[in-house]
Amino acid sequence: MDIKIYSTPACPYCKMAKEYFSSKNVSYNDVDVSSDQAALEEMVKLSGQMGVPVIVVNDEVIVGFDKTRIESLLGQ
Repeated sequence: MDIKIYSTPACPYCKMAKEYFSSKNVSYNDVDVSSDQAALEEMVKLSGQMGVPVIVVNDEVIVGFDKTRIESLLGQ
């Protein structure tokens, strides 16, 4: 499963999302868009949003920490 989280260090919902994946022993790639301009542009292109987190699970884009949708994509 390929999971990428576009986040910033100060974002509480980003922290919740990362803690959720860690609690499920699901690996993910964390991308800090506050320090990576190219990643920020990629995130906006994917989601049309400037807000974080933007979570991509197997090419499915989720804006915000939508636990229900994430669980459905993880098959839980």
